[in-house]
Amino acid sequence: MPSPTMRIAPSLLSADFARLGEEVTAVIAAGADVIHFDVMDNHYVPNLTVGPLVCQAIKPYAVKDGQSVPIDVHLMVKPVDALIPMFAQAGASIISFHPEASEHIDRTIQLIHSFGMKAGLVLNPATALNCLDHVLDELELVLLMSVNPGFGGQSFIEHVLPKIDAVRKRIDASGRDIWLEVDGGVKADNAERVGNAGADTLVAGSAVFSGGRYAESIAAIRTNALAGALARRA
Repeated sequence: MPSPTMRIAPSLLSADFARLGEEVTAVIAAGADVIHFDVMDNHYVPNLTVGPLVCQAIKPYAVKDGQSVPIDVHLMVKPVDALIPMFAQAGASIISFHPEASEHIDRTIQLIHSFGMKAGLVLNPATALNCLDHVLDELELVLLMSVNPGFGGQSFIEHVLPKIDAVRKRIDASGRDIWLEVDGGVKADNAERVGNAGADTLVAGSAVFSGGRYAESIAAIRTNALAGALARRA
C-alpha cells in the first residue's frame, strides 16, 4: 500500500498583507503544497478580506521549480456564482463554496468545472453531511471547517473529528480521488488527530505564519498528521 499523502495549505488570512507575494514565495519554499486563499464578504461571514484582484496579483508567486502551485480559493460569500468567473480569470485552481451560499449546488459545481477548475464543497461545524449525498461524485474536494468561518486564530472544535472520519469513509466508498481538507485551528499539537480521522489536506494559518519559522511549522504539522494517517491504516 502506498504511503499516505498529506498536503499542507497555509492560509494567507494569517500572512502579512503588506507583502503577500513574498509570503507566498516563502511558504512554498518552506514546503507548502497548496496556497489557501480565504474570501470573505461581510455578508455570509462577519469579516471582509480579499478578492479576485489580489488572487491575480499573487498568482505569479505561486510557483515551484517552474510549476504552478495550486491556489485553493475558499469562497465565504453569498451569492457565490458571480465570483466564480472572476476567480477563474484570476488564476484559481480550486474553488470551494458553502452549500448555504448557493441556490443550486449542482449548478454552482458545474459552473466551476466549466472554467476548468476543481470544485469543492465546504461544510461548517454544524452543517449536516446529507448535502453530500447527491454531489460527492462531482467534487474534487470536501472542506470541513473545524471553526466557525469568519476569522483566523480560532480554536479547533473537537467534535469535528468524527465528522472527518465519516466523510473519509464516504470518499473511500466512492472510489474517487477526492481531497479531504480541514480548516480551522489546525496546528502541530492536533495534526495527528486530524490525520488519524482521515484528512489528507490541512489548512493552517496562524500555526504557520505567527512564529516566523515557516519550514519548521509546516514540517511539524505534516509529520504529526502523517503519523496519525499511518496509525489509522494500522
